Amino acid sequence: MKKLGQGFLTGKIDASTSFEAGDFRNVVPRFAEENRKANQAVTDTLQLIADSQQATPAQIALAWILAQKLWIEPIPGTTKKHRLEENLGGASIHLSSTDLAEIDRVFKELTIVGNRYPEAAKKMIDR
Repeated sequence: MKKLGQGFLTGKIDASTSFEAGDFRNVVPRFAEENRKANQAVTDTLQLIADSQQATPAQIALAWILAQKLWIEPIPGTTKKHRLEENLGGASIHLSSTDLAEIDRVFKELTIVGNRYPEAAKKMIDR
């Protein structure tokens, strides 16, 4: 979950989001407007659960990762202290079996649209 989906899983990005000219997400296929719209069910689900837990979607995404296996640990990246504090809050959230099942259902039913990286960058991975 690289930087919480490069910002997508924070709930702050949707199909209407405009990125500044120098933002790398302008060239990332997953962040094309139509792909953000197609993938919106993930963030909508995280937001619903976050609202019920008085948490943020980012915290729910991190809590979901922590609930998978004992040996899986998220490594969220941030450059802001307040985001670090927010991310740490995800460790204290307990997701119910219903919450976990709902997130799993959305991922199972939804095919995430758009590559994580542009073609040129993909060639640099796992060399």
